[in-house]
Amino acid sequence: MWALRFLVVESETKEDREARRESAGKSAGESYAATLEQLCPGALTERVTPSDAHATPMSAGDIGGFDAVFVSGSPLHVYDRCPEVDRQLDFMRAVFASGTPSFGSCAGLQLAVAAAGGSVRKMPRMEAAIARRITATDAGRDHPLLAGRPAAWDAPAIHGDEVESLPSGSRCLATNGVTAIQAAEIRFGRGVFWGVQYHPELAPGEIAAALRRQAADLVDAGLGEGEAEIEERAGLLDRLHRNPDSRSARWLLGVDDEFAVEARRRRELINFLGAVPDLRTYRERQVKTELAA
Repeated sequence: MWALRFLVVESETKEDREARRESAGKSAGESYAATLEQLCPGALTERVTPSDAHATPMSAGDIGGFDAVFVSGSPLHVYDRCPEVDRQLDFMRAVFASGTPSFGSCAGLQLAVAAAGGSVRKMPRMEAAIARRITATDAGRDHPLLAGRPAAWDAPAIHGDEVESLPSGSRCLATNGVTAIQAAEIRFGRGVFWGVQYHPELAPGEIAAALRRQAADLVDAGLGEGEAEIEERAGLLDRLHRNPDSRSARWLLGVDDEFAVEARRRRELINFLGAVPDLRTYRERQVKTELAA
């Protein structure tokens, strides 16, 4: 048996990676890699940083040697065109061209949308700490990405941008009252991408660290009367991180097992990993179709 090979794409800039390491101990890509190594012991995980000016370029052929690609979240704004964003979009187009199945969360979803021709915008109001009452759309109800999710669920989240419009060849799979597109499937070129606006890869303590990093922005967005309220919410998330069974933390945060229990929180990632063999078959069919044309 050969080991699975995963490529983790850091959508953070170098400065953002360093800031996150200071507060959470890991960059967003390092968190992703650690989660994947827990879910798939023995898998070989490689991280790349395409936003960096001196990053080693990877072609579609290079990316095609991996079993799956995972695109992390970040403070990146894909509508602010700059060299860092352009390099990320070029890399995502190469992922699609490779046909390698890909998954992304938060900015990872937004990058895939923009690379495939959709649009992303600044939100009128932020969604932070917990994305509430997410529900599957008609297209998502029987989609394997959301298999096992109840009629409504909460998930870790922190974002001020959202998908405005999906590219052609896409389906919105989940929504809630704050963000119309909470999960989506994109088929573009040879590739299939599954993504979510929330963060199944993150633990409550990592969301707590994100709240502390962005406390001033959260207060400006009206999500707290002051930074002390943001710290109170972060402290509850830390308590839940230490003890997922804490009744008080669950009650004060208003969450259930879908958020508090690690395996349930990671459900979309687990479902994607289980679907990778079928998604790779889709690539093989696409290649055969191109050769026959």
